[in-house]
Formats: sequence, C-alpha cells, structure tokens
Amino acid sequence: MTQAFSDQDIPVCAPPDPYPDKPKFEFPPLACDCHAHICGPQSVYKYIPQRIYSPPDALLPEYGRVLAALGCARAVLVQPSFYGTDNSAMLAAMKAAGPAFRGVAVIGGDTTARELEALHEAGIRGARVNIVDVREGRGQLPIERIAGLAEQIKPFGWHIEFLMHVDAFPQIDTTFGRLPVDVVFGHLGYVKTEKGVAAPGFQSLLRLLRSGRAWVKLTAAYRISSRPLPHVDTNEFAHALVDAAPNRIVWGTDWPHVMTKWTIPMPNDAAIADLLLDWIPDAALRLRVLADNPATLYGFP
Repeated sequence: MTQAFSDQDIPVCAPPDPYPDKPKFEFPPLACDCHAHICGPQSVYKYIPQRIYSPPDALLPEYGRVLAALGCARAVLVQPSFYGTDNSAMLAAMKAAGPAFRGVAVIGGDTTARELEALHEAGIRGARVNIVDVREGRGQLPIERIAGLAEQIKPFGWHIEFLMHVDAFPQIDTTFGRLPVDVVFGHLGYVKTEKGVAAPGFQSLLRLLRSGRAWVKLTAAYRISSRPLPHVDTNEFAHALVDAAPNRIVWGTDWPHVMTKWTIPMPNDAAIADLLLDWIPDAALRLRVLADNPATLYGFP
C-alpha cells in the first residue's frame, strides 16, 4: 500500500557545501565519481508526492564545480527516489554534460525494448531498485520483479543497482547469484557499522563479490557510520570489500548528499574523497577503483 504524504510532512534537505575543496591526493586521469544525483530545477521537474524527503535544487553547474575540484573527468548519475520512474531530469543533465557521463535509471514494468534502447543510447547503463524506500514495501525483496527486470535489461548489458541494507538479507549470494546480470550495491552494502563486518548479510555480500557477480560502491560513509568524519568505523568495511574483490569496487561522492539529517553541517566533498586514503592506502589500487573499474562497469572508452 502506498503511503500518502503532504508537503508539510516531508523533511527538506540541507543544500550541499557550495565551495568544494581539493582532496589531499591527486585523482588519476579519467577518475570517475560513480554516484551522484541531479535535483531540479523544481520549476521544470516535479518531485513525486510519495517521496520521503525534498532536496533543494542541485544542478549540473554546481556538480561540475565539485568534479573540477576533485579532479574527476567522468561521472555517473543515479536516478533518485523522489522522481520515481521519470528519468527526465537526469537524462537532461546527461545530455548537457556529454559522453563523459553515464546514468542508472529507474525502469517501470511497462518499459518497452525500444524505450530501453533509447535510454542506452542516452548513456544509461543500469537499472536501480530501491529496497529501503517506504514505497518498496518497507524492505521486502520483490524477487519476481527483480528477475523480470534482469531479463528486460540483459540484452543491453546493464546491471541492477540496489539500494538496500544487505544485513537484512543474509542469502543474497544465492538469491542474486542466479540473476543473468551483474548487481551493484551502494554505500558499502549499507550496513550500520555497529553491526560489524561479521554480520551474515555482509558476509553474503563478500561471497557474492568474490564470485564475480557483484560490484560495490564506496559511497555515503555518513549513512552507515556512528562517528563523525573521518568515519573511522567504516574502515574495516571498506578494507573487507576491497580485499574481497579489488576489481569490483568503485567510488562516488553521493552528491548532493540528500537526506543528510545525520550529518549537519554538510560535509565538503574533498573530505569525503580523503576517506580513500584510509580505505585504499595503495595509490595503484586507488587508480583501479577510481578509473579502471568504472570504465569496465559503465562502458567508458
């Protein structure tokens, strides 16, 4: 059942830090921010009523300044939940940005093969499924819909990206290992750090990574950490993921850090990037995670 909201009930997100600093280390050529959102302009692209937060406008020129400060030549935009299956805002930003951008869309069940082909031509390389959103049944795993989506996107070589708390699903290695497409998990698996890397769901994620069927994004440490920057309690999670499958790890800012009620004041994106110095101390391995792996996952030249 869909939960109804009024605008008065929906929390408004803080805007991102408008003055991105430079990281403490130099990003490699063709580095990619693999997880960001474009929000608005709201005067053109309306948010759906069944959303759980309202971000302010966060537009391509602002995001471009973040990429320039960090030293990222490429980016991947991810469809946020507050637009539902209307990918228009993201697609417009991708078109304006050019071939250095890719996207992950939300696909409706009635999307045709011709529409998928048009999305592929526009740079879409994955389909997102949100398991933690209230509109997805409060954490239920819609296996039949996921399997159907996998068959839809398989001809295009796309992956399915999940926003889900993997600790809630301790058998994802067997559940998702049977899918005919790769799967991607955001936010280091989205496990609260107090649950520890021994959590059965996180261990299942590690097994799926080692099998070569999954990818993980090192994103949004503030969503899982119980400590302020530099979120040292996330280090063991990042180390476990990188050790399990260094060729299946990518990184992203999660700009503009929507719904960050847990991290006010808003973090600077350079400080977020600097977490990589603890997560991946080896520069050659950072090159792989920042540039080589994204090129493989998103089909960059």
